[in-house]
Amino acid sequence: MAATPDSALLDDLAGRISGRVLRPAEEGYDAARRVHNGLVDRAPAVIIRCRSAADVAAGVRFARAAGLEITVRGGGHNVAGRAVADDAVMIDLAEMKGTEVDVEARTVRAEGGLTWAELNGATAEHGLAVTGGVISSTGIAGLTLGGGLGWLMARHGLAADNLLAVELVNAAGEVLDVTEASDPDLFWALRGGGGNFGIATTFTYRLHPLAMVTGGLIAHPVEAAPELLRFYRDAVANASDDLTAFAALVHAPDGSGMKISALAVFHTGDPEQAEQDLAPFKTFGSPLIVEVGQMPYPVMNTLLDAGYPNGSLNYWLSSFTRGLPDELLDTMVERFASVPSPMTGILLEHFHGAVTRVGVTDTAVPHRAEGWNLLIPSVWMDPAATDENIAWTRETHRALSPHLDEARWLNYLGDDQGTDAVRAAYGPNYQRLLDLKRRYDPENVFHHNHNIDPN
Repeated sequence: MAATPDSALLDDLAGRISGRVLRPAEEGYDAARRVHNGLVDRAPAVIIRCRSAADVAAGVRFARAAGLEITVRGGGHNVAGRAVADDAVMIDLAEMKGTEVDVEARTVRAEGGLTWAELNGATAEHGLAVTGGVISSTGIAGLTLGGGLGWLMARHGLAADNLLAVELVNAAGEVLDVTEASDPDLFWALRGGGGNFGIATTFTYRLHPLAMVTGGLIAHPVEAAPELLRFYRDAVANASDDLTAFAALVHAPDGSGMKISALAVFHTGDPEQAEQDLAPFKTFGSPLIVEVGQMPYPVMNTLLDAGYPNGSLNYWLSSFTRGLPDELLDTMVERFASVPSPMTGILLEHFHGAVTRVGVTDTAVPHRAEGWNLLIPSVWMDPAATDENIAWTRETHRALSPHLDEARWLNYLGDDQGTDAVRAAYGPNYQRLLDLKRRYDPENVFHHNHNIDPN
């Protein structure tokens, strides 16, 4: 049972905000405390379901006055589950769903409770888009603050690279409008610095004309994986900004549990150019299926959703690679043979194009070299299988480690990865972030995140 703060303080808060204050055992509390990762089962002291930045500010001031820790829930999708903690105040943005699209300026102002499915839908009505998550149920807030990789990053950079402004509630419970002009240091930190500097209630993004794209999935037998992975490595070597391709060892989506090797391909160019660029991927070897065609951009962001259902149990490890030598590819295939869950895969995400033309220190995200991020997203449903799945994931990452770099992608860090992993996620930008944390949040009010500890 969660601790409960003083009832008089809670009653006072409830009377001052437009949202709701959920105490333990109240209707809606149990659902609100749940996050995407079913491994996370924590009971906050109180949940504040905010409807405005003023509500968020009041929640921060309440928590600090009550001496309670603060967590922040946007989409609740982060694998580490830091959005919820026992006996803390959860600032829940789930009801903050507003969007304002400025078609002439090609911008959108989006509240922090939106998912990428919701934001993509709002901008697509105007033939516009911004880089977002490849799983549509992911929240925009956590993904953007952690950098924001997605299908459009080769053409338009990361979500964070497209940020123009952030409405932010700071550790004092003040509402700030942060831009490059108003506070360049804080704006720099928000573009990849995670939740360390405040609660982002609204994001303003630059949008790009985009309606239809070409994309989809190509599957091969798992026995063809060594050749397919080698082909993939060579085929993306000179990929244009329009083309993004990820490779994976996964299971067939039909529920059979059959292991397959696969490519996910995406192209932003005109259909004729897309067909020309994607032809080598579609015709290589003897594929089991080739499901590639034109579709609205928001649809592309749903193609992988079924593999990551809400409430599934998740344990992820990832690292950037030192190229894709044959030895790494062969070890991937070898380890995948013993994978314990039919929902788990090993993925290669290709970084190239616009994302690599931003300077290492231009934003808080340092990962600007062309190459690959290797992700092992272990997913299963049976709690009794937890130890086996975590052990396999760790053993697989360890087996691949001779070919892995120290660099890590922030949003893929799990709950058991501490300061060393955070430092690896920020690389040469860590010291500047630490200095800024000491300036903007010296008491570490916002520490339920992949924390940059100022002490």
